[in-house]
Amino acid sequence: MLNSNRLESQSSALDELLARYALGNLDPALHVLVAAHLQLKPENRLFVASLEEIEGRAIEQTPGVAFTSRDRVLERIFAIPESPRSSSVPRLAPSGLPRALSRYTGMELNSVPWRNRLPGVKEYVVENIDGRSSSLLLISAGRAIPSHTHEGTETTLVLEGAFSDISGQYSRGDIAFADAEIDHKPIVNRSADCLCFAVTEGQLHLTGPFGRLVDRFFGPGRSN
Repeated sequence: MLNSNRLESQSSALDELLARYALGNLDPALHVLVAAHLQLKPENRLFVASLEEIEGRAIEQTPGVAFTSRDRVLERIFAIPESPRSSSVPRLAPSGLPRALSRYTGMELNSVPWRNRLPGVKEYVVENIDGRSSSLLLISAGRAIPSHTHEGTETTLVLEGAFSDISGQYSRGDIAFADAEIDHKPIVNRSADCLCFAVTEGQLHLTGPFGRLVDRFFGPGRSN
């Protein structure tokens, strides 16, 4: 039986992530993750738009200050991927990926250079910078990821298929959150493979009986 506190925690984490997206203070990988989420779940765009409007009004009422480091600020602004606008239909790139992810990876889904991490688990590491990695994951139907917890945080967007863990069931467009307080074993539904985009801070720590044996597949030495 799912813990109601875990469900509430997941909902709060999503609200916080969307709020940070609206404020523009997410790093590029998480920004892309949320942009892709909004393309797959356009109903959440209204919530983000409302937050953006509130923030815009607050900025209008804020006294002006001297603008320093102009060039550096502009570089950060231009580095942020284009945000999706409201739409009744999720926008997908020809590759099958949300447009935000297609631009971020710079490739089509059928050209992703997957690497086998475990039987039935493939991964492509898009970036790995200062302990934060962003990856595409392709997991076979019915496959379970070994039980693990996290040194930092893990934010996972489901692009296709579905999986479940101790926190609930996650399908296309859903975002799952995990941290050091969660020891989970994600299991992909038997009906279809599961494609995800994950942003992880810190190392994963396998907790199952074979954790030490397979930890090398998930440890800091992995690369794309």
